[in-house]
Amino acid sequence: MKLPFRLAILFSSFTLSAANSPDNPKPLPELSPANLQKITAALPTASASLKKPRKILVFYKCEGFVHGDGIITGNQALQLLGQKTGAWTAEFSNVYTSLDAANLAQYDAIVLNNTTRLKIPTEYKAGFLNFVKQGKGIVGIHSATDNFYDWPEAAAMLGGVFNSHPWGGGGTWAFKLDEPGHLLNQAFGGKNFKLKDEVYQFKDPYTRADRRVLLTLDLSDPATGAAKNMKREDKDFAVAWIKNYGAGRVFFSNLGHAGNVFMEPAVLKFYLDGIQWALGDLDADATPNK
Repeated sequence: MKLPFRLAILFSSFTLSAANSPDNPKPLPELSPANLQKITAALPTASASLKKPRKILVFYKCEGFVHGDGIITGNQALQLLGQKTGAWTAEFSNVYTSLDAANLAQYDAIVLNNTTRLKIPTEYKAGFLNFVKQGKGIVGIHSATDNFYDWPEAAAMLGGVFNSHPWGGGGTWAFKLDEPGHLLNQAFGGKNFKLKDEVYQFKDPYTRADRRVLLTLDLSDPATGAAKNMKREDKDFAVAWIKNYGAGRVFFSNLGHAGNVFMEPAVLKFYLDGIQWALGDLDADATPNK
């Protein structure tokens, strides 16, 4: 299938720069033209107009497990979402120097796309937290919670820490909308859904006291409810949430272990809306739903 010229150029330049980055010695997989077309076909329209031009930094460094398919497909989806809707301009990095406060000042939000075991240098930590605390946004995709085990302030900001995945990537799991009428859940048409993905459970600092939970695993589904090694006695297996952090906004979604997730129209709409909320362009209620 022949790609449109603009998409072909974007595909070529992005995959080469991602694979050959000197700070990530393990090459990322290449995105096939067929999968690029699937992402393109699934792209939604913008839900909100910009209050000002927006720019996001998509950070995808891994010190642990590398979700290569999720990274390369998610990065491409974020690039194309911004281009089609005009909601943002995206820049990509997997080097820690991009988290220097002076560099972060040019962005409206940071997106942690499947980062793992980050070891952010001490000199960048205060600026990283203050970026959000002072009024900007941070978005976590899937393994963004597989970080900050020794940095409680950052773990609390994002809202949870990985505590294994009883729902493996080879399975199709059931998800329920905690609040079908919430603005950010309109992507799913007010209906629960099933999706092939890998789903985490979380340990402290996860709590409902400081966030609005949007999606949760539906344990009434036979396959989802039969998963082994569920550790939470309260059976609260949240999948996505929004929360305030100081004057800033946090949007986390576990969806995105592998590339197929970023080819689903509802998921792309959910990420578009969540990111626009984190940017401050979409108004949605973040009051905790304890």
